[in-house]
Amino acid sequence: MSRRVVVTGMGVVSPLGSYPGPFWENLTAGRSGIGRLERFDCANFATKISGEIKGFDLDAYISPKEQRRMDRYSHYAIGAAKMAVKESGVDFGAEDPCRCGALIGSGVGGLETLSAQHAVLMTRGPGRCSPFMIPNMIANMAGGLVAIEFNLKGPNYSVVSACASGAHSIGVAMHCIRQGEADVILAGGAESPVCDLGVAGFISMKALSRRNDEPERASRPFDRDRDGFVIAEGACVLVLEEYERAVKRGAPIVAELAGYGATCDAFHITAPSDDGEGAARAMNAALADGGLSAGDVSYVNAHGTSTELNDKIETRAIKSALGTENASKVMVSSSKSMIGHTLGAAGAIESAVCCLALRHQVAPPTINYETPDPDCDLDYVPNTSREAEIGVCLNNSLGFGGHNACLAFRKL
Repeated sequence: MSRRVVVTGMGVVSPLGSYPGPFWENLTAGRSGIGRLERFDCANFATKISGEIKGFDLDAYISPKEQRRMDRYSHYAIGAAKMAVKESGVDFGAEDPCRCGALIGSGVGGLETLSAQHAVLMTRGPGRCSPFMIPNMIANMAGGLVAIEFNLKGPNYSVVSACASGAHSIGVAMHCIRQGEADVILAGGAESPVCDLGVAGFISMKALSRRNDEPERASRPFDRDRDGFVIAEGACVLVLEEYERAVKRGAPIVAELAGYGATCDAFHITAPSDDGEGAARAMNAALADGGLSAGDVSYVNAHGTSTELNDKIETRAIKSALGTENASKVMVSSSKSMIGHTLGAAGAIESAVCCLALRHQVAPPTINYETPDPDCDLDYVPNTSREAEIGVCLNNSLGFGGHNACLAFRKL
């Protein structure tokens, strides 16, 4: 705790738009980024909706030649990283590159590349597979490309923990800075799973919503009539920096990243443990790590996937971690109601949401909350954003395999 860590820049690429840009405006207005799936022909798919990124000017961030050598998830990571660096004002050309790093998580890496190249193998033979297939599909490549872009020679790896990947990457990056391994790290997550292989796999698990006739109303965390999550794509990168050097260079400090907790359910490959014990421990660990108490928490950005099990068990976990009385006073909302579930990017995007909530003193809503569920009985900021005094935010991320991560952000 001798070296404090702050966020000095953010970049988001999402179905709701980018940050800086319309992302926060759309989020607080309660607009949905979910629509009919257009990336491929989904006529034979039971789920025909997704959160796809549209209108993102990729040419502004990566040359057309380089674009062809990368998977889409890396496109988003580089775009988000460039946005974050611009907002931060950090000049990597003037920094010691060995004191700067990149930790970009991904749950599935270049799944679109894998799907497309498998089709090439089956139809045209092994000799026609791209030499870029392996570099494009591996989950660490987004972080590698971001490091190449900015000449970052310090800590660089990808945490792969399913839907907790982005949050874990940010938490690990925080500890790297605290421990003196680096001074500045670009940390976050990136994902582009909206392809035939990815959607088919989640359909087979019965994890996706089939509310195909009402895409904007399909993702409904904590609502009694939820029927699964909506798959989505995106990326977020935060510039994490040691506090004193950030102050010295006059950086625009957004928030302090005060604490991080990581636990495992050790229970089931996809289902959370019934009592939410693992998620509760992650929240408690993040609070302890940041020297915070349950009573300090104003807002929780929930994992809130819109699945039957996650939402009721996460509700139990929040009450267990904060205490029933404190939990009843805390605002809880799920950004996935508007963005969909971006898998390994979710914890990173939702970290940006927490930082923006602290900056603007506004809790974004959980949209499509229409019918209360007796098992979900907290204040989910239903349908309309809320101005409020927000001092500490928790960001929950819970991944398949029982991986739990919680990040605690504090207003400075």
